[in-house]
This record gives sequence, C-alpha cells and structure tokens, in this order.
Amino acid sequence: MRWIDISISKHELKLYDGNKLLKRYSIAVGKMVTATPIGTYKIINKQLNPGGPFGAFWMGLSRPNYGIHGTNNPSSIGKNVSHGCIRMFNKDVLELSQLVLLGTTVVIHK
Repeated sequence: MRWIDISISKHELKLYDGNKLLKRYSIAVGKMVTATPIGTYKIINKQLNPGGPFGAFWMGLSRPNYGIHGTNNPSSIGKNVSHGCIRMFNKDVLELSQLVLLGTTVVIHK
C-alpha cells in the first residue's frame, strides 16, 4: 500500500510502498503564521492545471483547504513560504500524481 510521508523540518516528501522508499522530493511548506498542519490525512481529489498559484497539479487533502500542489514559483521550494499547503516542483507533482491514488494516506510531521 502506497503512502506519503512529509517532513516539515526537512522540507521533504517521501513516497513509500509499505516500508519501501520509492521516491523522495523537495518541497516547500507553510510559514510560521500559516503552518502546514501536522496529522494524518487522505488525498480526496486531484485536478490538472487548477489555475492560480497552484502550478500544474492539485491533490486535495481530507483537511479542508489544504493540499499538495505544484508552484509557479520554483525558487520557493525548500522554504517555509506557503499558506500551509505542500508545494512541489511542477514536474515532481505531475510524477507523484501518477503514482498515488485517491485515498492515499498522507502523514505530516515535524
């Protein structure tokens, strides 16, 4: 079963199949006043080219108004700059979106 592990402090998203690490990506996370929420969520929707600042792809989480998405500002990756969402390079979010299904578990921790 595939699942996603997100480390806020390491600015890293890892995709696992069970205990096997499949992929590792650099990400941007929320800034102090709009921190990325810690917890366990599910991917509940996906949208190609969602518009606005969300880059090439959006994957919504079971926590309303939060998701994993691309960015129109690639220099932000590796920083604490978002409004709480997880930002990825567009090429990375497109790849990840092909590797996970709706219902995939997302664990977010420090």
